[in-house]
Amino acid sequence: MRNTSHPASQIPGGIADEPSTGSVVAVTRAMQLLGAFALGESQLPLAELSRRCTMHKTTVLRIARTLAMAGYLVQCENGEWRLGPAAGWLGARYQSGFDVQNVVEPMLRELSHATGESAAFYVREGDFRTCLVRVEGPQPLRHHARMGEALPLDRGSPGRVILAFSGERGAVYEAIRQRGYHLSIGEREKDVATVSAPVFGLHWRLLGSVCISGPASRLPEDKLNALAQTVIAAANRLSYSLAGDRSTQTPKVVSTWHP
Repeated sequence: MRNTSHPASQIPGGIADEPSTGSVVAVTRAMQLLGAFALGESQLPLAELSRRCTMHKTTVLRIARTLAMAGYLVQCENGEWRLGPAAGWLGARYQSGFDVQNVVEPMLRELSHATGESAAFYVREGDFRTCLVRVEGPQPLRHHARMGEALPLDRGSPGRVILAFSGERGAVYEAIRQRGYHLSIGEREKDVATVSAPVFGLHWRLLGSVCISGPASRLPEDKLNALAQTVIAAANRLSYSLAGDRSTQTPKVVSTWHP
């Protein structure tokens, strides 16, 4: 009997026979599809998903239907697709599993007490940053930030630190990597001053940034630079708590990793 099977690389929309990278192509494509939804987008047509993922429509449809069976996508009455309830539960489990109570929040309380300002922990979410945990400072006049709000990465010290230690190119980001912290005054919000340092997790991968913030009238540049060492120390302690002891994987340029 003649063999009528075809290599996967010859099947339209099939999984190409690519060099092994330790990843499963079908899973990678499914994650790519889920990640195609931007913040604030409730639903997308198949053609747009295909364009954003650079995959054939038939491939996108097959993956979308598979994800829908598990509740990660839902097809609307008009034929478009939206994220399903399982995606929401996954996000909720991600946040609850971040050990907020035992590690991050106590450190932020210590940092707020030491500096007299509000302290926060920011993480990257696609092309934005969001405040995952926040502790308000003791001062009656303070900067307020909403937890979970999508904020730009390229405005404000928390986002610029995340970009810098994610490998962003440019003189400003190289300076941040060398310095180990960044400060900003009125960059995203008028009259708001911040100073931030990076936080790392397992295998010394960047998790986000620790930040203190307050009115610029109370935090001029010289004071921010003076408080930077306190912020760096807090970020270092949090990194060691989340990543483990110093090892050969400890980044060479991370804040000021004093022995």
